[in-house]
Amino acid sequence: MSISITPAANERMRHFLATTPGAAGVRFGVKRTGCSGFSYVVDLAERMSPEDQALDVDGVRLIVDAKSLPLVDGTVIDFQRQGLNAAFVFHNPNATGECGCGESFTIS
Repeated sequence: MSISITPAANERMRHFLATTPGAAGVRFGVKRTGCSGFSYVVDLAERMSPEDQALDVDGVRLIVDAKSLPLVDGTVIDFQRQGLNAAFVFHNPNATGECGCGESFTIS
């Protein structure tokens, strides 16, 4: 299992974790939605469930649920600012397509 985060994403995640000291980590995964099938989920995790796996990625604890693991293996998480917008950006080698708006992706 391999997930990487860029320095910009690391800084943003550490900021979120610092403002919520009781958090178990940063939850990263996917959910079924959008016009292509899946969208990414990045949020603070209040706790872990038995099916979750915790990964220490450059000092950030990522928590990934069992169903998401094979879909996000190899993903690089970045954080980018463009004008007034700021968002996490995902480079997932498992994605075979994306919708036109970039909000969801497909895995064959």
